[in-house]
Amino acid sequence: MGGVRVLAAGPRALLVELDSGEEAEAFHAELLRRRAAGELPAVREIVPGARTVLLDGVEDPLLARRLRSWTVPPLSPRAGEAVEIPVVYDGPDLGDVAQTWGVAVDEVPRIHARTEFRVAFCGFAPGFGYLTGLPGHLSVPRRATPRTRVPAGALALAGPYTGVYPRASPGGWQLIGRMPGPETLWDPVREPAALLGPGTRVRFVAAGPRG
Repeated sequence: MGGVRVLAAGPRALLVELDSGEEAEAFHAELLRRRAAGELPAVREIVPGARTVLLDGVEDPLLARRLRSWTVPPLSPRAGEAVEIPVVYDGPDLGDVAQTWGVAVDEVPRIHARTEFRVAFCGFAPGFGYLTGLPGHLSVPRRATPRTRVPAGALALAGPYTGVYPRASPGGWQLIGRMPGPETLWDPVREPAALLGPGTRVRFVAAGPRG
């Protein structure tokens, strides 16, 4: 792991900055492991980001120094809970994604469905997970003109990330499919409310033919 920078983010908050998204995911997983094992001083909340991890409600004034000295192993590719999400790959941007990838349109669903993803962090809207897993050369740009309304359950790509919109909203990601059923990504009366939390392994399963 590269450099670990720990900054004060408030009277009782620390922001850990890492060199890459992969390192941030590994550091977040290590924090959760040590907290579960009783090896982490009291911290109220641990929130991962693209290349950061925020620790809020820090009780130990020496924690920043300890975090800088940690040796964090690479993230295990099969660590964490696995969730399968059925998807119909019939999104309106399949052609644009295929062109960017340099493959036939029918190859986009095959490539995507055989990839195992992991929720790196959540944001944008309650229940929206930023999923990593696609190789770097398959990154795609956002749409030049965002849509004013993306339907709930839409499966989308942007940059290195995959995401599923938990509710209808504006959005500029490339739409490649949709969840066909009533699965709820965000349910405030459920515990946990988000189906896809940070660290969750995710596989998309083709639920039917295009069209």
